[in-house]
Amino acid sequence: MTTKIFKQYEALALRAAETLKQQAAGDKIRIQVGSATCEHAAGSRDVLDEFQKHIAASARDDLVLHRTGCTGRCSREPIVGVFIPGQLPVKYERVDRQLAHEIFTQHILQGQPILDRVLDGPLGDLSRREALICGSVRCGWKGPKPFKEILEEKLLAAGLTDEQIHVTQAHCFGACNTKEAGHYSHLMIQPDRVFYRVESNDQLDEIIREHLIGGKPVERLLAPGNTVGRNFLELYGDVSFFNRQSRVALRHNGVIDPESVEEYFHYHGFRALTTVLEKNDPQWLIEEITRSKLRGRGGGGYPTGKKWRMGRDAKDKIKYLICNADEGDPGAFMDRSMLESDPLNVVEGMIIGGFAIGAHQGFFYVRAEYPLAIERIQKAIDECHQWGLLGKDILGSGFDFDLEIRLGAGAFVCGEETALIHSIEGERGQPRVRPPYPTERGLWGRPTVINNVETFANVTAIINYGADWFARIGSEKSGGTKVFALAGKVRHTGLVEVPMGTTLRTVVEEIGGGVAGGKKLKAIQTGGPAGGCIPASQVDLPVDYDTLTQAGSIMGSGGMIVLDEDDCMVDIAKYFMTFSQDESCGKCTPCREGTTRMLEILERITTGRGEPEDLDKLKRLGLLMKKASLCGLGRAAANPVLSTLEHYREEYEAHVVERRCPAHKCTALIHYEIDPEKCVGCTVCARYCPVSCISGERKEPHEINQARCIKCGRCFEVCRFEAVKRM
Repeated sequence: MTTKIFKQYEALALRAAETLKQQAAGDKIRIQVGSATCEHAAGSRDVLDEFQKHIAASARDDLVLHRTGCTGRCSREPIVGVFIPGQLPVKYERVDRQLAHEIFTQHILQGQPILDRVLDGPLGDLSRREALICGSVRCGWKGPKPFKEILEEKLLAAGLTDEQIHVTQAHCFGACNTKEAGHYSHLMIQPDRVFYRVESNDQLDEIIREHLIGGKPVERLLAPGNTVGRNFLELYGDVSFFNRQSRVALRHNGVIDPESVEEYFHYHGFRALTTVLEKNDPQWLIEEITRSKLRGRGGGGYPTGKKWRMGRDAKDKIKYLICNADEGDPGAFMDRSMLESDPLNVVEGMIIGGFAIGAHQGFFYVRAEYPLAIERIQKAIDECHQWGLLGKDILGSGFDFDLEIRLGAGAFVCGEETALIHSIEGERGQPRVRPPYPTERGLWGRPTVINNVETFANVTAIINYGADWFARIGSEKSGGTKVFALAGKVRHTGLVEVPMGTTLRTVVEEIGGGVAGGKKLKAIQTGGPAGGCIPASQVDLPVDYDTLTQAGSIMGSGGMIVLDEDDCMVDIAKYFMTFSQDESCGKCTPCREGTTRMLEILERITTGRGEPEDLDKLKRLGLLMKKASLCGLGRAAANPVLSTLEHYREEYEAHVVERRCPAHKCTALIHYEIDPEKCVGCTVCARYCPVSCISGERKEPHEINQARCIKCGRCFEVCRFEAVKRM
């Protein structure tokens, strides 16, 4: 029986569909431009303006300019997509005004893609079709050879060349339910947007014969339902950086207009909320979240279902829900991307969370340095009010819930729950002793549940696709996926979403493209300033809360920095300790004094004044901080030092005993010399020296005055004959 709630949802969905229909964008050429902080910084506003001018000048009514959020491919932005009906999508990288002009005049008007500027190009040619296959171990295939190999052989036998159809293997479509896992393989045909579930050779032969040759899709072999990442893969499945990911929290990033509630409805927005309100059973909802094995994505990894149950069981009638968007880790931008690219998904997840615990008021706690995220969250809240999805009697269910934004001043410690609560209350952001926990006594003394942005972004997927499906994606103890901000010495930086349990090697090498510049991998630092450094020897470590903790690091909110052979691990430890010492709130002595003393010791070591006993002092101080600090941030602040001490003690000893930095990073421990055998007397080094400490006649060997040298390394950089040696 259709309920009042479902009828209201259907009416809103129909209203959204009518609005999109009036825009008639489905049969038009779509030019898609990224619109997020990272895209704007790279020049996307200029690109958007250039396309607007060209479209206006062309007077064509079959072109539509579509704004979307961030795909997460930071090193290639701005990214522009050209989607022509009946043709494979074409994405361009690092687009500026000039390239935008060329894309419009050559590709849009003349039908000639600029193949040397496509994303992850250049390409020699574009295929007419693409076959994207699932590469997950959960997909089953009864043939004697791998599915990809069999498909390529059959296409060749059928006379279909790579120019006609190109085969690409993705990571996982998330298309199997529990009973189907291991029995089928999956195949997506683009640009036809047809998705098959294949069990046997005969079925594959039929698809090739009827669809790829005959042009008619085989209806009975279509995969049932809608897979979570399908819409994203249809646009970006040809790019290895993307198709090796499993997008759940980021499934709408780079797909929808973040400011269009109509588009969000089109991609099944608010269907999860409707399901929850129709069931009207908070206990069922909490059980689903518990069964999904969703753990808090903000750092601690506390089971979300357990936290929600504690909030639900609290006796106080007034309860609060908070979304922690105070993303303070250096180099981390997962939450910002989700809020800027898919804010309505996070809002919907919060409404569901509010229903679960019995709260009627929620807060976004966002750092003020995220102006675009704040703007789009506020717009999402306003739209939800207008559509009857926030406020009184949501969808006629009798459930009231509202949201407000509270701004943080950027203090790292406010990522900790109790410090965050104090900040919202108008007090200084400092943690307090727990228990009582926020679920017992939190905001204004009331029971309060706090989850971070990524946690809420996963809630709607769990309700729409099932707790068992989500739990199966991840590891034994942690369900689903995790988003990482991949940065550092890696070829492809950006946002990466992979299943829990994926190895570090997969993230760094398969998705990130390996270490940049042909250098050797030295370590991977995870978890932000409170995380540790995992040596290259452990690159096959599965990424999970428990495995990372055992390795001396943490998951954190998802920072992942790749370090190569040129990085000094002592200097890395000092960098993170400098951050932690600066951000320590100062309330507890172990953290306040511990970070200060550890930083002083690291300063001595990196400037050549360290002593052997300093290494034992560092370890003793770090272990003391882990035991005695008031909050989780203080207890984890020593991780970068302790992990590097354990895995790279020889580097510390080289600094202390030999007074040298093996990586040549610590300025006080290096010096430059000119090899007279290689110096040709070109005078380039002398001309570039900022303090004129290099002397010598033209065509004669030069010499560096060590007393005057400031060790800037400019001579080393400009010498073309490798005559300058860094010692």
